[in-house]
Amino acid sequence: MGFNTDGLRLFVLAAEMLNISAAGRRLGMAPAVSSAKLAKLEHALGAELLHRTTRKVSLSIEGVDFLPFAREMIAQEEAALAALGKGTANVSGTLRFAAPSTFAQLYIAPILPKFLDQHPDLTLDLHLSDVQFDLIEGSYDLALRSAPLLDTSLKGRKLADDQRILCAAPSYLAVHGTPKSPDELANHKQIAFRHLRPRPLRAAGGETGEFSPGAAKNQLIIDDGLSQKHATLAGAGISLNSLWSVHEEIASGQLRRVLPDYEGDDGNALWLIYPKSNVLSPKVRVFMDFLIAEIAKAPPWEG
Repeated sequence: MGFNTDGLRLFVLAAEMLNISAAGRRLGMAPAVSSAKLAKLEHALGAELLHRTTRKVSLSIEGVDFLPFAREMIAQEEAALAALGKGTANVSGTLRFAAPSTFAQLYIAPILPKFLDQHPDLTLDLHLSDVQFDLIEGSYDLALRSAPLLDTSLKGRKLADDQRILCAAPSYLAVHGTPKSPDELANHKQIAFRHLRPRPLRAAGGETGEFSPGAAKNQLIIDDGLSQKHATLAGAGISLNSLWSVHEEIASGQLRRVLPDYEGDDGNALWLIYPKSNVLSPKVRVFMDFLIAEIAKAPPWEG
């Protein structure tokens, strides 16, 4: 097929920027050259990838379908060159990374300047949300996910354990009392994510229970982890939080552990994941290695 990775890189960048000329300039091409190169790629594929008008550029249906394959072919080339020791010393391009917003605000955003100083030619495109997302459909290069790694279409590296604990504000416990067993949780106000899925609990001695917001007499549903923590601090109820999110508040006494012998028991961990079909490109590898070095080796919330 008559196209090379220069045309693919131009298409991917133009799709991200929705500007062919700007994408061409980023790659060192004059506007006329970039337009001709993109037209050549479309001719080779027999499909219009980008709709152009005098006012804007937009992805066609064929462009949307082809975009993840274009990214994959570029990643294949980068990985092959790196394996031969011929990759460029400066990692470049755009890395699309998705992560839970609460964790990213606390632990990833503060260290990004250091990473970008190390890789000035790399652009980070971050998607931050505490709501679950589809990694493959979103065309992300890499994602951080707090869950058991059960999806067989994904591969990943473990970043850290994700210990979950029950907690509440002293003001809430003073008014509503402190539950002595998991069975008493149903009589309390509970703060949870929208799915209201029961979460298994296990004590150090092997006793089990559930944090089941759907069975609680009063529920506050918030699909954002940081907002859940603030509501808990304000005395709105009992919540099941990651230790990395509340360790400082527990240490200062702003929050207290509820049923301190019990922890979440659903196998959650923080994983850096990517589609199994994807080659681990240099840009993904350097970002994964950076996060492992900065966070995994000494998690700030442990000890």
